[in-house]
Amino acid sequence: MASLDEISATLVAIATSFHTRGWMLGTSGNLSAVVEREPLRLAITPSGADKGELSSAQILLIDDDCKILSEHGGKPSDESPLHVMIAKNFNAGAVLHTHSVWSTILSEEYFADGGMVIEGYEMLKGLRGVGTHLHREWVPIVDNSQDMQQLAQTINDVLTHSTNAHAVLLRRHGLYTWGQDLKEAKRHVEILEFLLEATGRRTAKQE
Repeated sequence: MASLDEISATLVAIATSFHTRGWMLGTSGNLSAVVEREPLRLAITPSGADKGELSSAQILLIDDDCKILSEHGGKPSDESPLHVMIAKNFNAGAVLHTHSVWSTILSEEYFADGGMVIEGYEMLKGLRGVGTHLHREWVPIVDNSQDMQQLAQTINDVLTHSTNAHAVLLRRHGLYTWGQDLKEAKRHVEILEFLLEATGRRTAKQE
């Protein structure tokens, strides 16, 4: 497994890339990766950090109670409980959360349906375990909340019943996805953001 310094540098590079693409503007979004599995240790972006100006020194190390283990100061993302839950309960090696325009719009558009279906796109094959454009991807949508412990439980319940899901949308908030490691999680963000934009543009054109 990569060292904390290596993971921190990769998190910064990803944040910079996502900021440039408009997926993590200002202080929005948060990123994490597993540093140790037993006991669980996560490297995570701090609360209130501009993702376009993030540095490796700002990345924090937390435990499974979201307590800071780093020597330097800072406050972990308010959504740390969501990252810890996904890493623990779904064996994710990295959890990435973006605030793109399309994920925000579509999370409202399809909220009443409980989620949205994406199918027929070649880009679906970029998701782990998907081998055909005929794949039917179900993306659950849950209501946003400021109670992070309750939100983490809600997402856990939804994903437990949507075992093949690669992501979840928070209503009017954004996208959460994950992967076995940072490389896969980053790819999932890129694939899903493409698919969300394609779906949104197609729907808008039909209307």
